[in-house]
Amino acid sequence: NMIIHPFPPEYDENSEVLILGSFPSVKSREQMFFYGHPQNRFWRVTAAVFGEDTPQTIAEKKAFLHRNKIALWDVISSCEITGSSDSSIRDVTANDLSGILKNSRISRIFVNGRTAEKYFNKYTKEKIEISAVCLPSTSPANAAWSLDRLIDAWRVIISSE
Repeated sequence: NMIIHPFPPEYDENSEVLILGSFPSVKSREQMFFYGHPQNRFWRVTAAVFGEDTPQTIAEKKAFLHRNKIALWDVISSCEITGSSDSSIRDVTANDLSGILKNSRISRIFVNGRTAEKYFNKYTKEKIEISAVCLPSTSPANAAWSLDRLIDAWRVIISSE
């Protein structure tokens, strides 16, 4: 069954770093916000990188993102997917990133995991001027990476300014 991405990107005019996932999990689609699965380590990892407490509510998560000039969006706008399984993704339509890029100060793009990287390279790379750096997935499926290793790898999202 074809599923359309049910919620908008999170960014503002001051966003400098864009982090792209592949497509929201069932939990994220239920919550209507990014990285909603309690076992996904995205919020723990990024909070640790910025030396902050892990945001809990969606309002706290949005404030955290804006404070740290991070934009969140996904590569895929619609696809066939079974549950939250990346390997089941078919018939992909990609999100158009031009609106975000035009209306923000994004100069660096990261993809959260190999699935996001694969679809970014296939559908998005040629349309935009910025290449994406692949970071190890914060998904619970990426069990090989400990929380500490993820935090270390994700430190690159801190602006070099």
